[in-house]
Amino acid sequence: MTVQLGYERVASLARGRGVEIVPNVFYFLRHGQTPRNALKIFQAYDEPLSELGQKQAVDAAAALANEPVRSIVVSDAKRTLQTAEPSAKALGLTPTPTPLLKERHFGALVGTSSETIDWDCKPEGGETLDEFVQRSLSGVEFALNRSEDQEPTLIVAHGGNLLVLVNALGIPLDRSKFSNALPLKFTRVDGQWHITPLLAPSDPAHANMS
Repeated sequence: MTVQLGYERVASLARGRGVEIVPNVFYFLRHGQTPRNALKIFQAYDEPLSELGQKQAVDAAAALANEPVRSIVVSDAKRTLQTAEPSAKALGLTPTPTPLLKERHFGALVGTSSETIDWDCKPEGGETLDEFVQRSLSGVEFALNRSEDQEPTLIVAHGGNLLVLVNALGIPLDRSKFSNALPLKFTRVDGQWHITPLLAPSDPAHANMS
C-alpha cells in the first residue's frame, strides 16, 4: 500500500477550507487503473487507462446505470475522460469537463516513484498542497452547485480529489473506498455525510490502491 506522508496537513487544510454542497446526494468515481498507476509512478495528465482500467470503467458504468444521476462533471485529464465515457453512455449524458478537478500537478516528480507520497512536498514546477486543496474543493463546488434542481451529479476525478473531499466533509478515512473505478454514493443524513460503495471494494478488479 502506498504510504501517505503529510496527510495531517491535507486533513487540516481541507477541514479549514470546508466545502459548500447544496444537494444531499451525489456520486464520485475515481478513474480506472493506468499503466503508471499500477507501477506507483507519478503520472502526467495524458496518461491513458490500461486494459484493466477500461474494464473497470465498464464495470462502474454498469453499477451506475440504474442510479438517478442527472449530470456528469469530469476532470479533463485523459484517464478520467476515458473512465467517464462508459457511464455517460449508460446514463445518456454528456460529461462536462473541468480542469478544476484534475489531480495535483507534481511537477518535476512526474515519472518518478510515488511509493511514498509526501502530500506536504513542494515539487519543482508543480502545485503546493494549499493550491491543490483550494482548487479541488472549488471543483467540487462547481460540479455540485451548478443546478438549482439539486439533481444528483456524478463526479469523475482522482484519488487526490477524493482524499481532500472526505476530509472536508469530516468522513473517516477508509482506504478501501479509494480503489480504482469504485463508484461511491455520498448521502447526507441529519447533517452527516456517509459513503456507500456501489461495488464491493474487495473485488480484485478494484483492489489496486497506487
